[in-house]
Amino acid sequence: MSDVDLAAVKRRRNVMMIANVAAAVTAIAAIVLYYFKFAQSWALVAFVLALLVGFGAQIWFIAGLRRKGA
Repeated sequence: MSDVDLAAVKRRRNVMMIANVAAAVTAIAAIVLYYFKFAQSWALVAFVLALLVGFGAQIWFIAGLRRKGA
């Protein structure tokens, strides 16, 4: 990591980690509680969307590192 601003990378990592935790909690609640326990069909869509948000946050983090030249 030559000219990368470490403070910016840490902020970006923290945002990504918070988004991943929120997406994981949402996905687990959607699939276990609403889909399996209460048999709500919309919960499957919420589960998939939460997974996509989590993966999107990780891609955003990695893309930010690549853009900085790390």
